[in-house]
Amino acid sequence: MKNFNKQKTEQVEVMALFGYEMTPCQPLTFRRKGESETEVNELLRTTIKFVGGVAVHIFDVLVGREQVRLEFDSRNLSWHLTQLA
Repeated sequence: MKNFNKQKTEQVEVMALFGYEMTPCQPLTFRRKGESETEVNELLRTTIKFVGGVAVHIFDVLVGREQVRLEFDSRNLSWHLTQLA
């Protein structure tokens, strides 16, 4: 598995399932630029924060044994890998 330990926000492509049971959105896989898909093993927590009137959906997920954070910007419909644990 690639090292996710990066300090900056990185835009990624995400395959997500929308409108499933009690979870309105669940990221399934993501792809960093120039790399193959990485599977999300478990959705740990979801939250929403509002930044300047824009909803940012935050997903804390497990990838293998690592916890990462994916953020979805509802204004420009982009996904970012933003935090590691």
